Amino acid sequence: MEVDLWAILQCLFVAGILILALALIILYATTDPSPDLHRCEDEQFFFDPKKGVKVEFPSISDPPSLDLSVIVPAYNEEKRLPVMMDESMEYLEERQKNNRSFSFEVLIVDDGSKDKTTQIALKYSEKYGVDKVRVLTLEHNRGKGGAVRLGMLSARGRHLLFADADGASQFKDLEKLETELKNLKTEDNVAVVCGSRAHLEKESVATRSLFRTFLMYGFHFLVWFLCVRGIQDTQCGFKLLTRPAADLLFRNLHVNRWAFDVDLLYLAQHFQIPIGEVAITWHEIEGHAGCLYN
Repeated sequence: MEVDLWAILQCLFVAGILILALALIILYATTDPSPDLHRCEDEQFFFDPKKGVKVEFPSISDPPSLDLSVIVPAYNEEKRLPVMMDESMEYLEERQKNNRSFSFEVLIVDDGSKDKTTQIALKYSEKYGVDKVRVLTLEHNRGKGGAVRLGMLSARGRHLLFADADGASQFKDLEKLETELKNLKTEDNVAVVCGSRAHLEKESVATRSLFRTFLMYGFHFLVWFLCVRGIQDTQCGFKLLTRPAADLLFRNLHVNRWAFDVDLLYLAQHFQIPIGEVAITWHEIEGHAGCLYN
């Protein structure tokens, strides 16, 4: 059977145009004309399960009082959150044990979940205390970007990391990001470091369908062509920021849902904030795919 290469190329071109149009429509629909910094009254407080009282969150505008804040956006993650939290808390507690001056917090942001995500998260607040684990429960689903934003604006850390609740990344790779962050810091103490899965791309392509591979490369091209250049993996949910960088970027973020990472890195390049990219360990986790949490 003879293959009509020209017909295949035409089909791919048409598909590319349709994907571009769809991506632009989705991006337009999920982009706010101005940054949404609004938060409901209950979202200004976290619950202390040991004392049974609500306590007001601090602001990122306050001076930092901890070394590290870890922001974990979670939507319907009652099953996968415990695995991620057990790994991260084991690492952070051991690190603090070996270095008494190291201080941290984990801030779990329940993005309007319909399951028991908040109840599961509060168990960690009760176990470790609210100085180490706090839960921010949003009244309605804002999207991953909106959840990360409110977590960042409520954090106390000198450095701020956001990490996906599915546990796909290995938490000890934080040290790689911290090393890169030290090399990037400017006089204004602004920098962003992205965890990257780009080194795993060849392996992932081998297991994907031709259509999914086409979509992946199409998305990469759109990001490069329209927004962010020089970063191979914009979507990895493992990014470390200095406090001033997080304050500036998340107060100006317009995209609350799909592709908020692209908006974040676009803003960083716009404000001439140094950006680093570091290869991390990453593995596929069963459950709803991270790309579907928008």
